[in-house]
Amino acid sequence: MPFSLLYGIIALIRNKFFDWGIIPSRSFGIPVISVGNLSVGGTGKTPHVEYLIRLLNKEFGVATLSRGYKRKTSGFILAGPGSSHQEIGDEPLQYAQKFDSIRVAVDENRAAGIAELQQRFSELDVILLDDAFQHRKVKPGRSILTTDFHNLYTDDFPLPSGTLREFRCGAKRADIIIVTKTPNVLSPITRRRITKELKPRVHQHLFFTYIRYGKITPLCEEHKDVVRDKYSSILMFSGIANSYPLVEHLKTMCNDLSALEFRDHHMYSLKDLEQIGRKFDDIFTKNKVIITTEKDAMRLKKKSEFQEILKKLAICYIPIEIHFHNGDNLIFDDLILEYVKETLANRSVPPEQE
Repeated sequence: MPFSLLYGIIALIRNKFFDWGIIPSRSFGIPVISVGNLSVGGTGKTPHVEYLIRLLNKEFGVATLSRGYKRKTSGFILAGPGSSHQEIGDEPLQYAQKFDSIRVAVDENRAAGIAELQQRFSELDVILLDDAFQHRKVKPGRSILTTDFHNLYTDDFPLPSGTLREFRCGAKRADIIIVTKTPNVLSPITRRRITKELKPRVHQHLFFTYIRYGKITPLCEEHKDVVRDKYSSILMFSGIANSYPLVEHLKTMCNDLSALEFRDHHMYSLKDLEQIGRKFDDIFTKNKVIITTEKDAMRLKKKSEFQEILKKLAICYIPIEIHFHNGDNLIFDDLILEYVKETLANRSVPPEQE
């Protein structure tokens, strides 16, 4: 706890420097929407960014900009057909694979990344910043903060005793707070309890979302015959921060579930796949399958050295989408669309004005 207090104070002082203008924040004429969290990960940012892409891509030119966590490159990189997670990171690769009509870029310097995107693509209308809540050098037009239903930031502490990157009071910078990974049925009592606990400010909008799972998808076309609604046994493996929602979902699809948990953003090796294969072979039933997350599947899919062993393993993944409770998606959509349209309509200042 003493180290957590010290860590939190350092982060607080840094934020105050931005608030007071000692360290400048850069604004842009183009609509910029940030999606982030107070914790080190696992709150479900990625499917919420995908929700925004689907919402905006129908009408506007969209780009996503991430730092590309754990990539082996640096500087500005634009995702292309041959991009890998080593080059651009997990989440950007997933966006690029799923949405071929948007621009996907990475740059640890978000301000420079935004300027580069604007210079290259004059048709861009809106930029989505992934995991940028603490990146104060860019001042987004709208800031969305996600927090896990099972680990609200109000119940957490700064690193290293907790998972917060700053004190919970940092949540006041958000325009929108989303409680993620809630149960599919959310009672009014639970909703009121959480609202009372988070205490959103007058300017903040609070929403609640849950995960809806798609159909099981084979990683390789050779294994399309393993897709079923029910299995005797499922072997699940994942390298994400919080896999418990997927675990709970898979339990409804089988009689027996085994799980292999790797570190968040784990870089898989042939040795890992061999371990998965051995564990799968030890399951004594024919009605079995290996299932992983969509994010993990993207890491495996693009590595050429994995292709032969993947053809032998019946690995599938389950796409996910987020849904809002009680029709609140209509309110959320209006907030986002109104901001983007209003900003574009009033875009009379130079795009790189400080």
